[in-house]
Amino acid sequence: MRKNTMSSKKKVTVVFFLCAGLLLVLAGRLFYLMVFCSQYYSEKADDLHERERDIKAARGKILDANGTVLAANRTVCTISVIHSQIQEPEAVIAMLVKELGISEETARTRVEKNSSIERVKTNVDKEIGDRIRAYGYAGVKVDEDFKRYYPYDELASKVLGFTGGDNQGIIGLEVEYEEVMKGIDGKILTTTDARGIELSEIGESRVEPVPGYNLKISLDLNIQEYCQQAARKVMEEKQADAVSILLMNPQNGEIYACVNVPEFNLNDPFTLNTEADTEGLGEEELLELQNQMWRNPCVSDTYEPGSTFKIITMSAGLEEGVVTPEDSFFCPGYKIVEDRRIRCHNRTGHGAETFTEGAQNSCNPVFIEVGLRLGIDNYYRYFEQFGLFRSTGIDLPGEASTIMHQKENMGQVELATLSFGQGFQITPVQLAATVSSLVNGGRRVTPHFGVEVLDAEGNLVETLQYESEEGIISGETSETVRQILESVVSEGSGINAYIEGYTIGGKTATSQTLPRSANRYISSFLGFAPAEDPKVLGLCIIYNPQGIYYGGTIAAPVIRDIYANVLPYLGINKENG
Repeated sequence: MRKNTMSSKKKVTVVFFLCAGLLLVLAGRLFYLMVFCSQYYSEKADDLHERERDIKAARGKILDANGTVLAANRTVCTISVIHSQIQEPEAVIAMLVKELGISEETARTRVEKNSSIERVKTNVDKEIGDRIRAYGYAGVKVDEDFKRYYPYDELASKVLGFTGGDNQGIIGLEVEYEEVMKGIDGKILTTTDARGIELSEIGESRVEPVPGYNLKISLDLNIQEYCQQAARKVMEEKQADAVSILLMNPQNGEIYACVNVPEFNLNDPFTLNTEADTEGLGEEELLELQNQMWRNPCVSDTYEPGSTFKIITMSAGLEEGVVTPEDSFFCPGYKIVEDRRIRCHNRTGHGAETFTEGAQNSCNPVFIEVGLRLGIDNYYRYFEQFGLFRSTGIDLPGEASTIMHQKENMGQVELATLSFGQGFQITPVQLAATVSSLVNGGRRVTPHFGVEVLDAEGNLVETLQYESEEGIISGETSETVRQILESVVSEGSGINAYIEGYTIGGKTATSQTLPRSANRYISSFLGFAPAEDPKVLGLCIIYNPQGIYYGGTIAAPVIRDIYANVLPYLGINKENG
């Protein structure tokens, strides 16, 4: 009996110490949590009773060269509901259906969802948001937000770009300068009890948003509108697929206008700008059509430049010393290179001519001969020296690269066709930037739109800087190139770009797209003024014109008409020209 009693006492003792040990562990854990983790759990507790809503920052504006607003903001509202606070659910559902135009099923799902806050609809007109607020229903939140607005609809659509539902840039300058314009969102903090009911006696605390900076660009609204009108006119007259016009300052790379018609409506960017039948199209097919519509051909598409590229061959030949303006040539209407007979556009030939006359006549055999004199190694060296293998660095996304033969795969025939602008592809902006460097004295410039970053009050925050490179060609060669190209307009194939009282240099081009058998052409003209000291350089490209398709006949007059208005607007007067 005594033995059993002793055994029971031992068991009690063990249990006692086990319980005491557990209590000590629990006490230690409690002490640790209270002393060392008190701040953490206090913050966690606060989080459970705090509800956070964003206050969207106002996105910075895009301003043209004269300060005109090209991209701004409109106040819109975001409508949300908080299930735990709603006291009249059926009335709230009916109101949301009426005011927002959503289905009863959608409204009921949002109202009855037991979440901290449920967003019902964004980008609601402020007038509707104000009406919803006036109902005074508990649990319904109306927060003001911003939606991007473009006052000129289609103007420079493929340059400016647009924003998505979250007001974040998607294409164009909107995405390129996202960090400049987006701003910093603010916060609204409200405190609730354990049931999720807001405590009115505590109220709201706010962290105010910081608006984004404004972006001032070189694009000029008036010049852009005029160029856009000119592009639409020639597109309609020639029933062309598309027209691109680029105007820039060849001295510093600032772009005054960049037109790509058909443009699209920036305030309705997902609606196609063509009459294409979209019925039955899948989501991916529709997205592909939209991407094509948004694409900027001046920057993202390459094309075969044709005879405008003879400016590059001319500059390299003169710089290398393999040709002079007075050198004599003979054109029988073709030139035989290895086993190929490569024709001139004038099938009967130009006969005897100087190099300058060959440029005026846009004679293929003359430029083939200059290319062959240069040779493959030198031509590639100048291609590199002129910057044609590098991107221009333009401040738009999606710049395409030059498509060119590998040097080891290039023979005499390929060199011959390259010399007059066929057999390879470049972007329009690359051609414009390269020719700018060849006529401005030999300085490679970076084509660009962004000029300054300003705060909301218009104070200067930053002047944007761009790379330039001196010594692309000598000043003497550049002067000779300008003189020859001026004679092309005053006496040669570019005569349709001539304006009395101004000196204009330029070059026409007519090229075929692949396959050649399709008989689809690209007509273009590149011109600059004043010829002796270029202040503006323009490039007009007409894709697949119907009827007469020669660049000198249909593209040169477009630049002439633009310059007749733009040159005086820029302060380039006839007496100074």
